[in-house]
Amino acid sequence: MSTLPGLGQNKQFRFFQLCLFIAVSVALWWRSIASTLQLALSSDAYTHILLIIPLSLALIYIERKQHSVATNSRQWLGAVLMIPALLLQLLLAWGPMHFSASDRLALSMSALVVFWIGAVIFCFGIQTFKSFLFPLCFLFLIIPLPDLALTWVTAFLQQQSAWAASILFRMIGVPVATDGAFLSIPGLNIEVARECSSIRSSTMLVVVTLMMAHLFLRSWWRKALLVLSAIPLSVAKNGLRIFVITELATRVDPGFLNGKLHHNGGPIFLSLAVITILLLLWGLRKTEERKKGIGIGANPLAPSLSRGLGRP
Repeated sequence: MSTLPGLGQNKQFRFFQLCLFIAVSVALWWRSIASTLQLALSSDAYTHILLIIPLSLALIYIERKQHSVATNSRQWLGAVLMIPALLLQLLLAWGPMHFSASDRLALSMSALVVFWIGAVIFCFGIQTFKSFLFPLCFLFLIIPLPDLALTWVTAFLQQQSAWAASILFRMIGVPVATDGAFLSIPGLNIEVARECSSIRSSTMLVVVTLMMAHLFLRSWWRKALLVLSAIPLSVAKNGLRIFVITELATRVDPGFLNGKLHHNGGPIFLSLAVITILLLLWGLRKTEERKKGIGIGANPLAPSLSRGLGRP
């Protein structure tokens, strides 16, 4: 019994050590952290970043009772991650590396997340990292996309949203022609602008879906299916938004093209996508429950079978 206080003190020391590493990292990466926060507050494409650290900490707090914290399992691997991450940040800050501002920020924030993960391993061991794998890897979502990647994602959403809207127009018999992000229907030409790509609601939908998949599903393929479904749903909800606004503008009032539904209607269509995700989640949960029920424990013959197998 005399070793228990020592174990408690050791754990407290490890937590103090981790907090010290985090404080040092905030000081060393302060410019990158400030730039990322500025992006998150000013750009629709990065709004989700504000949610990532609070959600990650909440998941760690929720799951803390399910996992034991070990401090003796390959802690040296933490240094293997921390040292290169620190060197990369020093090179980005003062070295001769020539990158664009967005590439430099993405590399710097990547190094910061790797440093944090390395600090967790160094303080608590590799088993603790495995226990909290999702919330720790979830932190990679704070990394801003470089401009080139962001341009590609935005263009993809623009073009696919226009294509989705064109399908809806054809379903109701409206002649439509598409050219990239442009739509043409009788009497009206529409451009799905960069601002109308719905990248903010799409990234929010992906973040929400990741959380739900982690919390409510167990098998990896069901989790992957749920998360991957967020991509076509992001396109579909924006295509529906374009279709509805255009139909209202052509059949009711042209003011809908620049009205409140156009500028502030995103949450309405996002909620429809979230409801669809919830329905899919419910269906996947049902398949998991049925799979559990098929096991030997649910078979009426299982007790007699197990007794027979247990006879000498």
